[in-house]
Amino acid sequence: MSPPSDTSTLSTPQRANATTHDASKIKSTPNSRGAAVISENIGLLGVQVPELRPWIQRDVAQAKQCEVDSMLRALLQRASSNPNTIQSDLLEKCLKEVLPVCNGQFSSKGISSLGIKTALEQYVNPGNENDFYGPFTKATNIALACLAEIEVAGMGGPVPAVDMICQQNDQPMYQTHQMETSMRKPDLVLLPLNSACAAFPVETDGQEGKQQGDERDNEKDTAMDDDENDKKSKAHMDTNAMGKPKNLAWNDILACLEFKRRTPGRTKGIASPPSSYTATDYVPPKREYLPLEHLKAAVPEPDTSETPAPAQPSSGAAYVTVQTGLYAAEMFASNLGVNYVLNIIVVDDVMWIWYYDRQGIIQCSGINFIQDLPRFMVLLYALQRFELHNWGRNKDFLPVQVEGKQCHEFIFEDTELGTVDLLLHTSHDERVTHYGLQSRATNVVPVTSEALAKKYPNVRDGMVAKIFWGEESRTSEPEILKRVEKIANEHDSVRGHIPQLLWHHTFMDPTSAMRKALGVPEPTKGSRVLYILVFRKLRPITELHGKELFDVWYQCILCHITLWKKGVHHRDVSPPNLMWYEIDGERIGVLNDYDLSSLADEPGPRGNERTGTVPFMALDLLTEEGQRGEVEHLYRHDLESFMWCFAWISLRYKKGVLLPWGLRPLDEWATVDAVTCCKEKGHFQSRGKRPATLKDDATWMLIQTCMDVLTQRELQSRRRLRSANALTNSQQPESESDMDDFLAEFT
Repeated sequence: MSPPSDTSTLSTPQRANATTHDASKIKSTPNSRGAAVISENIGLLGVQVPELRPWIQRDVAQAKQCEVDSMLRALLQRASSNPNTIQSDLLEKCLKEVLPVCNGQFSSKGISSLGIKTALEQYVNPGNENDFYGPFTKATNIALACLAEIEVAGMGGPVPAVDMICQQNDQPMYQTHQMETSMRKPDLVLLPLNSACAAFPVETDGQEGKQQGDERDNEKDTAMDDDENDKKSKAHMDTNAMGKPKNLAWNDILACLEFKRRTPGRTKGIASPPSSYTATDYVPPKREYLPLEHLKAAVPEPDTSETPAPAQPSSGAAYVTVQTGLYAAEMFASNLGVNYVLNIIVVDDVMWIWYYDRQGIIQCSGINFIQDLPRFMVLLYALQRFELHNWGRNKDFLPVQVEGKQCHEFIFEDTELGTVDLLLHTSHDERVTHYGLQSRATNVVPVTSEALAKKYPNVRDGMVAKIFWGEESRTSEPEILKRVEKIANEHDSVRGHIPQLLWHHTFMDPTSAMRKALGVPEPTKGSRVLYILVFRKLRPITELHGKELFDVWYQCILCHITLWKKGVHHRDVSPPNLMWYEIDGERIGVLNDYDLSSLADEPGPRGNERTGTVPFMALDLLTEEGQRGEVEHLYRHDLESFMWCFAWISLRYKKGVLLPWGLRPLDEWATVDAVTCCKEKGHFQSRGKRPATLKDDATWMLIQTCMDVLTQRELQSRRRLRSANALTNSQQPESESDMDDFLAEFT
């Protein structure tokens, strides 16, 4: 393999596992990832945030279901005075105690619950979607004021530090994801009172904007007694809760509520509230669960695309289920290590609670909150008693301000090192974030630590923390790296070419716990736990070009084949996982990221998450059979991925900078489904043309040579499959000499 010279239609992804296949035929992990396919690599792939919508849609389509009473019991348990002790009768007790509020027989500090019925009577009148917002907001906030005074044995009290309120929104909310900006407009939001008031400058003595972080909230909370806080809450309810907030921040949002009229502009109203309420058994509405394809937005969002395409995305309406999933993705991205997110969809007089975590999505059966008001009151009662961590915020990562920048602090008592202090620089430009729902949700953040700096004084390039949700059923990355380090001690091709793990910790709160509580089938399938790993900082291979790129890339290939022969199968070769560092003027390639790797002595495929990143996967693995897990992942597939990586970097970057949209080729690889990507790459492999932006003849010649080798291999594979003993041949194991021979074909 000769180095180059030193001269200088988007479509909704196919449904994963749509058909049940015999487990004995599964040879690799089926494609079960939605937005994770590209959302962790927005900066690398040049993907715009709107282009992620089809992948969010794929995640939403896989949502599980549970009964609403199971969800209410689980939420009440979390808000109880003793969350770790199951109280089976909490729901029944709460349904009974909220009846005075439902029936207009309760008042609190000048606010009568009679206002709830008045607001709901206005809500049921004929009209358009936005006619729902005001009455619902008013009914909710009156209910919260009254429910704060209700005491139920075994339940905690309202949380002053949060002081949840319902705020009408329908205003643009912006957030940046690796230099790409998103815009969403949730109809209503639940958020802390202080955050709601800060969005109306008049309420904050004319001060524009608002500071970020819990420190601001704590200072205001401690400076205000209960009476002042009640006055502030009532004043906001009376003036601005149904107004237009200014610059709400996603990291303040506790939950989003999205509304739809089943028939926009309907002339007939919704059934009126009954004269009185009693605690009854749950009665499911006519539509118990929402399908994916349910009610699009009446007005298109300007930043989203219903039918993705390689060209500039067009605007279009999303299904309400997908809209709400996009809000959840924003909420996940706005805070560090979020455990889960809650949102609510409201269609006419029925609401559905949606629960999102990195294992997947769960929607509960609908509540007719007009006819079954007590259950809606119980939902509000539980949420009002949520601490921030009950909302899914990670209480281990504490927000702090350092030199005017938002950071997060993590302190842990380690048995070996004592106190380990991590300062995570979450506002740093080099932070790699994730935009999506289920999957690993990897964040890479620059980090400083006095304890680790003392233990590793020779690490002078800095450190980074990798925070991600790994599947419980997989061998953990730290365990795999132990094996990798042993191999490195015996082989020069690996020594120095692997990441240096400095410290790690596993959080023992699996996502399966909620599924067990809700009675969701197969609760442990795909269960995840949160990891934090601290590494020596490395540099991305995309910074390099020409001979420098080739040298680092080839070092990674040699490291990879040695590891494969010794039983460590990487299985996710992609540009983000090819790194480098410099020592004594020499660039050293590093094969990085082993959280999807497997060990040869493991029995069959582990986990439920697809291994590989679509634009760089071997063609065999992108076929329908490959996506169903019927094609064994072999060494040659990883080596083929190296070839796609080299072509991708060489053709889309110029001197380390991603070319602008319209000038770079191959955009469609990152935004189509796997099978379509296979066809696109197959066309490039056999008929690809040199783009005008690539001036280096040697680089193009190397890419052509690699593509020619892959084409010849594909032809040979087809001939074998046509032979009489095709099945036997296709199942033959891959020997080390086969690996060496395949690599030699590129030299």
